[in-house]
Amino acid sequence: MRKFWKEFLFRGLICAAGGPVVLAIIYGILGATGTVEHFLPGEVCTGILTITLLAFSVAGMTAVYQMEQLPLPIMILLHGGVLYLTYILTYLLNGWLQNSLIPILVFSGIFIAGYAIIWLIIYCVEKFKTEKLNKMLSNP
Repeated sequence: MRKFWKEFLFRGLICAAGGPVVLAIIYGILGATGTVEHFLPGEVCTGILTITLLAFSVAGMTAVYQMEQLPLPIMILLHGGVLYLTYILTYLLNGWLQNSLIPILVFSGIFIAGYAIIWLIIYCVEKFKTEKLNKMLSNP
């Protein structure tokens, strides 16, 4: 477990700086398109802190796949659950998602579908690589 936390912190710290950069790009686009003309200091502060924590958490949680004592389905559920909680809390705290049932259900459905599609793609790519490697090993 200590190895997990060390890897979690390492990965999280490496990627945490990317969060504010993404937020700056989003704020820049909102300003350039005239969607938002000004931001309150509290909004900027909350945005920077929550996006930094989001980037840290998302990157750090990839360390769960280094834990060989857990079965892959459990790792996928743990990873997806933490990502879901981190994203939804970030969106709600920043006011990017309306705090009512329908928007949260829509967000949840999109998140689950997107996560499943990404894992399906990863599964297919890895299966193809494995089959190709097995053919190479069986035909010297």
